[in-house]
Amino acid sequence: MTTSRRAFLQASLAASAALAFTPGALARPRRKPLRILILGGTGFLGPAIVEEAQKRGHELTLFNRGRREKTKGTTFDFATRLHGNRDPDKHAEDPKPEGPKGLAEIADAIAKGAKWDAVVDTSGYYPRVVKASAELLAPAAGMYVFISTLSVYASNEKGGMDEAAPVGVMPDPTIENMGPQMSYYGPLKALCEQAAEAAFPGRTLNLRPGYIVGVRDDTDRFTYWPVRTSQGGMMLAPGTPDDPVQFIDVRDLAAFILHGIEHKTAGVMNVTGPVGGTTWGKTLDACAEASRRLTHAPAERTWVSASWLEANGPKEGFSIWIPPTGEYAGFHQRSIARAVAAGLTTRPAADTCAEILSWWPGELERRARVTQEMIDAAKARGEAPPPMANPALLRAGPSRDSEAEVLARWKERTGG
Repeated sequence: MTTSRRAFLQASLAASAALAFTPGALARPRRKPLRILILGGTGFLGPAIVEEAQKRGHELTLFNRGRREKTKGTTFDFATRLHGNRDPDKHAEDPKPEGPKGLAEIADAIAKGAKWDAVVDTSGYYPRVVKASAELLAPAAGMYVFISTLSVYASNEKGGMDEAAPVGVMPDPTIENMGPQMSYYGPLKALCEQAAEAAFPGRTLNLRPGYIVGVRDDTDRFTYWPVRTSQGGMMLAPGTPDDPVQFIDVRDLAAFILHGIEHKTAGVMNVTGPVGGTTWGKTLDACAEASRRLTHAPAERTWVSASWLEANGPKEGFSIWIPPTGEYAGFHQRSIARAVAAGLTTRPAADTCAEILSWWPGELERRARVTQEMIDAAKARGEAPPPMANPALLRAGPSRDSEAEVLARWKERTGG
């Protein structure tokens, strides 16, 4: 692999790392409500779990710092609230020594007799931190659901690999940063899985989703494509229509998590979609269909080869799409047979895209409001506002200027 090719792919993967089922299809056992503790619950996947659990009549407790809900609008007043920090050595308001420290409020609740049928860990990234919560909760909870990632695997060269494939390792498992190009993200998640299983042997459900997409996604990794399609004009479509791609709607993942809890499912599962597979061309077709549903004329596509984009692609790179060659040939081709056998189903991609387009205008308003609030708060403290991205722009994918520049050079190369 050439240096330029490796840099191109790693940039796209790092940008993606940083930052499906038809409703009602999974069986819902008729029994008393379950008590579920969610570590997190107010960002992206967490709210989807909360909303699905509420529909099913379960009783919820949320543990978090109490910060993100203020900007995301996900307060969920009907749930029991506990505050603190996933890191037992830090306070809720870290780096300020304010607010409850570490897991103290969970420990107090347990001391008073609190018990849960399941814990859902949506916010664990470092094994020391996951170990602390899992060991504390082991005597008080029936099972532990850890949200891991398909990035745990050591290699993406072969398609169709299942959960038995080797996971990545780190030179020093005590490191607590994501490393260059997010290279430690996957190995750290693998260590977190092991920490959860060690505390809840035989009672842990380790789920490995790929790209999670849908409303409330702050990264815009998938959002870029339906939004850009709805803007019309000529759109750069990287690769070929036959390139494989995998992703899962956040609501489908939430439903499968609740399904696993209700059925006391344990083990390790790759959880992505769509069930039955799809291609990049069909995904962009879904974006166009969603655009037409909302009376937007969809963009026309100019397909640009991956080989040419290696050296000539936009500086921002792409998201979701990865060329299926070389060391990334199997990146979007993981086996999900185990999850499908356990009940996973997925909704049509066009439904996901349409909901994103309906949500997007309000999301832009929210981002503008939050950005202004941060600027005003900094000024009130006599500080310079922190560097912030333009809230009106997508956070992933090429800018319109970059896209136009690349398309012009591609047309010049191909003679129009």
